[in-house]
Amino acid sequence: MHRVGSRLVLAAALVLGPLSVDAEEFDLVIHGGRVMDPETGLDAVRDLGIRDGKIATISKTPLSADETIDAAGLVVAPGFIDLHQHAWDDETIAFKVRDGVTAMLELEVGTDDVDAWYDKYAGKLPLHFGVAVGHIPVRMRVMGDFPGFLPKSDSKAANLVASETQIEAMKAGIAHGLERGAVAVGFGIRYTPAATKAEIREMFQTAAEFHASCHVHLRDRAAKSLGAAQEVIDDSIATGAPLQIVHLQAIGAGETPTLLQMVADAKAAGHDITAEVYPWTAGMTDIKSAIFADGWRKEFGLDYGDLQWGATGERLTAETFRKYRETGGLVIVHSNPESTVTEAVKHPAAMIASDGLVGHPRNTGTFARILGHYVRERGELDLMKALRKMSLMPAQRLETRVPAMTRKGRIQEGCDADLTLFDPETVGERATFTEPKRPSAGIPFVLVGGKTVVANGEVVAGALPGQAIRAPFGNASR
Repeated sequence: MHRVGSRLVLAAALVLGPLSVDAEEFDLVIHGGRVMDPETGLDAVRDLGIRDGKIATISKTPLSADETIDAAGLVVAPGFIDLHQHAWDDETIAFKVRDGVTAMLELEVGTDDVDAWYDKYAGKLPLHFGVAVGHIPVRMRVMGDFPGFLPKSDSKAANLVASETQIEAMKAGIAHGLERGAVAVGFGIRYTPAATKAEIREMFQTAAEFHASCHVHLRDRAAKSLGAAQEVIDDSIATGAPLQIVHLQAIGAGETPTLLQMVADAKAAGHDITAEVYPWTAGMTDIKSAIFADGWRKEFGLDYGDLQWGATGERLTAETFRKYRETGGLVIVHSNPESTVTEAVKHPAAMIASDGLVGHPRNTGTFARILGHYVRERGELDLMKALRKMSLMPAQRLETRVPAMTRKGRIQEGCDADLTLFDPETVGERATFTEPKRPSAGIPFVLVGGKTVVANGEVVAGALPGQAIRAPFGNASR
């Protein structure tokens, strides 16, 4: 008998008896949980036999193994896949796995050095990891700025229109990243306002040659977001590059329903266009970025008091805005009513991604909030649809370019044993805008590649089974 916290990991032969006549051996059995697979629709009490990091068997009858997780009363779901994560510090990663995340990727800002990025995390993470080659950092490099997280509002990357030579250099940088296995191409057009529509189209064309999806923060917000969305929808249709509009509810504001319908209509017409949202009424970004250039209050319909300093939780004034604009840092932007967020979360075209940054509760509790607030408490989503938005849909977004994703986001024999076990009666976020560093509740077990990385709600020390999510190396198909 092995105890992990207050829930038991049991030697089946001792506690459960001779459960199966099948002599097949498993590394681990998950016994008696409500297994839910959003692709096949399976929703039943089953045993899972795990072997060599895979789901070897899904059984109606009990299975035996040297180690068994007693999952009675728990939902056994595919591990959650977060396609939009910016913070990668150790504390954040511990919060993410406690929120049920088994794979996270940086697909908006991305990197300009794909090999170095993967080398940095190899063998060091409890969850799977992946990255896009980013238009932002590539543009910063080409323009002569040092590639930081985001261009400052007075930077060359934000303000200079690129020459033909510079555009060619950017295309080469994007292509090199894709050749080295970048999962996608990331765009933050709002942060590079000098990037012309022609420049963005050229980057889409390069992405299309590698069958890479483009994950895009739109050029404009609110009323102007419709034209900004049409720009990249047209780019996607013209080039054939798949498109994902990121944090659609944050950029769309009052136009969110129309944007979601645009995505749904494009998809219905046969175009590979999707969207992601996060379940919070406020966003977060760098206060020194081009978003806060002169005129932002009028453009956004917001004022200083709608901004909250991430490090302290204080609401800003004109004076503190000017102060922090000089020093730089992350600011929370309260910009949406709950009704807008609810509609976005419910919409069939939208998957869930956190856009995680330190100082915002979305960094710690996004997925548990969906399960607790929107499924259990408010009944806005049924449980299977919620799981689909957090596991299957993100996996499907990437699987054309990254075939290994066909084994994730699902509970089926032969799929990767990336699993999240949660109590549907207690799961929920604990993080708030004033206390963003509070771990989620009601997620006692998380497995990555068949290895337990969370047990009884606590991170398992030294468990680092995370593997690179990376596209095959090689040149474009022309």
